Parts: sequence; structure tokens; C-alpha cells
Amino acid sequence: MRHPTGSILPLPTEQHVPAGAPPFILTSASRIYATDAVASVSTYLATILRKSTGFSVPVVTAEGVGSAAGTGNNDQSGHDITLLLDSDDKAEVGDEGYVLETSANGALITAPTAAGLFYGVQSLRQLFPAELEEHSVQSRAWEAIATSIVDRPRFRYRGAMLDVARHFFDATEVCAFLDDLALFKINVLHLHLTDDQGWRLAIESRPELAEVGGANEVDGGPGGFYSRDDFARIVEHAAARFITIVPEIDVPGHTNAALSALPELNPSGKAAAPYTGTEVGFSSLDTSSETTWAFLDDVIREVAEQTPGPWLHFGGDESHATDPADYREFVARASRLVASHGKIPVAWHEAGISTDLAPGTVGQYWSFLIPENDSAERALSFVRQGGSLILSPADVAYLDMTYDESSPIGLSWAAGSTSVQEAYEWEPTNILPDAASAILGIEAPLWTETVRSRADIDYLVFPRLLAVAEIAWSVAPSESTRRAWSDFAARLEAFGPRFDALGIRPGGTVST
Repeated sequence: MRHPTGSILPLPTEQHVPAGAPPFILTSASRIYATDAVASVSTYLATILRKSTGFSVPVVTAEGVGSAAGTGNNDQSGHDITLLLDSDDKAEVGDEGYVLETSANGALITAPTAAGLFYGVQSLRQLFPAELEEHSVQSRAWEAIATSIVDRPRFRYRGAMLDVARHFFDATEVCAFLDDLALFKINVLHLHLTDDQGWRLAIESRPELAEVGGANEVDGGPGGFYSRDDFARIVEHAAARFITIVPEIDVPGHTNAALSALPELNPSGKAAAPYTGTEVGFSSLDTSSETTWAFLDDVIREVAEQTPGPWLHFGGDESHATDPADYREFVARASRLVASHGKIPVAWHEAGISTDLAPGTVGQYWSFLIPENDSAERALSFVRQGGSLILSPADVAYLDMTYDESSPIGLSWAAGSTSVQEAYEWEPTNILPDAASAILGIEAPLWTETVRSRADIDYLVFPRLLAVAEIAWSVAPSESTRRAWSDFAARLEAFGPRFDALGIRPGGTVST
């Protein structure tokens, strides 16, 4: 079944499909018209179109590109695609929105920024047959339904998280994951780079961190780490897809890998034994030691230098082995250290126990839809201190949860399994109503205790990430909007052949 709107995920803000209008047809004569200012987007689109159609799809760069599909340039035809920067769109679609029109006269995407054009390209991809995503030439008609779309994101921060500390995934695997995220207008990848089991980023001033601390993973696998060149490749690949990398150095708990690599971080002067299990909460830095703070200053400085995005995550979760008073002082000082290196600090919501965080520190809420213990109060503390919130409620947004009792991998501690429908049917503003206006965005984390391969990532991430992506992008459901589970389920079912073409084997179905 083909959904009449072209099965676009996440759901556009507004879409009109004229009845009986002839489609846009991509042919061997089709070209992409764009200015040099958006060359990266036009080249990206051309690469996608070429690999499956076999068409040359030349990119024609010229000033004065037409303001409507098939107009404004004498060389343009009804089979061409035009990418147009238009600042007049900003009032309607904001910095990241776009307008997309397809018809027998051509395809036109306009946006006030290159990012907006890129997101418009993702919607255009989904209007074509699923075979467009194949990596070999297919023989078929390349038609996109005639439609008019006006679209903009609901939240600025639309994230996924990949834990590379429990099980390591190399730069090639991360870049492939970034390619998949881009299709759904995800604009942040949070990398959980350090934990008890592994330290995954090379630090020049402390080479033992990666060389020793990166040599293990859960179940005793070989581990691994990113060299500076590896990490630069990930950051560059992400930037080309308008995705910001948010690195996380988790402290003061979840630090056994660091404690095993650097003996001087331990009060005894002896290195901790490497750890390959999955229990949490047993490790802690010595929060009062200036050796610890010299170490952190070196690490945060180097990580900040390697990451152009505005945010740097310093963890702060499950620090059960840290004295509560010491923890409160530690997270305050750590937030100021991150800020001193030019980054906006981000921490898990436990850090909200401190009332002396660096101004603007962002809290990441990971408790449940109905907050437990003092998690709501700690999250609200970030807002009172001038910060904002990222919402990752574990019972609906954690991608490492099982789908149901039959799932071969995954965890179930967060109130049991999480079905695709449960991942979709929640409203961010209902969790902490007093902080609704302070929501920076939504993030879906994947912790990797049971995840050992790229196939395992796909199994747990898809299709639930599409549910979270739609919550982050599309307008809130109401009587006047179309966003509803029944419509999402129909679009998701129609998306199935595209998963096949992309080589993704999702674990959940619409029914789970």
C-alpha cells in the first residue's frame, strides 16, 4: 500500500496533494539547479539520485536560479530540480524549515538556509519510489507525486544517542548511522564516549586513556577507540548532513575505564582492574583531588577543540559511589569547566541537585513519563538556573528497550518493553508542564549492553526512532492537526520497502 501523502516521515507541517495532478518525473535529462552557496546540498542530492537511477543528474550552479520550478532560467525544464535560498521564507518556516513543490513543471525546494534545503531534500527523497535508496541502478519510472509542502521543525534539538563505550562501533559504522539519521531530519548525534567498560576518544595529553582504557568492552570484546583523525571524520560527515556531534565524557561515575588507564586518578595510586560487566554505580573519581581536575581540564579542552558544535555533555548520572555533598560540588565545578572551554554544558538530570551550575547548563531528563523520586525537581532546577531541557524519558524514548517479550536483544528495566506505538504516543510538554517552554528538544538514546553489531543497532533503533523523530519535528497532535498514531502507522507500513532498499532490518513492526 502506498500512502497518499508519499509516506513522508516525519509528518510535514502542511501538505496539499492536488487531486489528479500529474507527477514530477525524473529523467535522464534532469538536472539540479542551485547556487554555489548550497553546493554541498545539491551535490548530496545528485549523489543519491545517481546511484539508483543511473542518470548523470548534472548540477548546474548559477546565480539567478529561477524562483519557481521550471521558470526563471531558459535552460530549465519540467524534469529539473531547483534548490533556492530565499530569505522571505524565514517568517513562515524559521531557520530550518522549507517549502517543497513538485509537479509536471519540475521540483522546487526553497528555504532560508542550506539546512532547510537539506531537510527539504529528505522529503523529496521520500516522494520517489523506495528503490531510489538502492545502491545499484534500477530500471523503473522515477515519479514523485504532485504536492505542495510547507514544513518546519517543532524543536531545535532532535537527537539520537549512540553508546560506543559498552560496545565499540568504528568511524565507518558511525558514519553509516549518520546517513540513516539524516533521512528523518535528526540534527544531533550524542556520542557516549566514555564509561566503565571503555574510553573511546584519543586524548593527546593522556594517551593511556584510549590505549589502555579503550582496550575492552562488555563481554570482553576487543574494544577500540577513535583517533583524532577518526573523530574528525565523524564530525565532518555529520556536518555535511547538518548533524551536530555532542560528545559525552561521563563523570564522576561511570569512570572505571579512566581509573584503569591512569593509576594517579586512584587514591591508592594503583590502577583499577578493567571492567567488562554491565552493572553501574560502583566507580567514582576522587572529586576533591586536584589531579582529577587537571585530568578533566586536559580532557575537556581537547574534546572541545575537536568538536565544533555548541554542546559538551559531562554526564553526571548514576554516581552512587560519590558522596552526595561531594557530587553536588563536583557537577557545579564541572559545568563551569566545560563553559570555560567555550561549550554549553549538558548533564543528565541528576546534576540538577546543584544550585550552582554554570548559567545555561542544559539538563537531560531520563526518568519516566511520570517522574520518579526527585527527578522532576532536579530537572526543573536546570530551568531555574537559566538552562533548558532535553527530554529522553526512558520508558518511551530509550531505544535499547525490548519491543516485547520475544525480542532477542534489549533491556526491560524501564517499566518493561516499549512498543512502537508507545514510542509514538507521548507528548513532551506533559512530562514537566512547568518547564514546557524550556524544552530544547528530544533525544532517543541507544545504550549498547546487548548491542554488538550494526544489525543489532538497526533492530533496536528502527522503527522506534522514526516515532521519536516525528515527535521532535512535527507539530503537537490536536483536533486541528493530522499527527495521530493511525496515520503514522499507515505511513510507517508504507515505508517498509524503503527500509529494505536502505538495507535496514528493523526489529519492530507497526503492531509492536
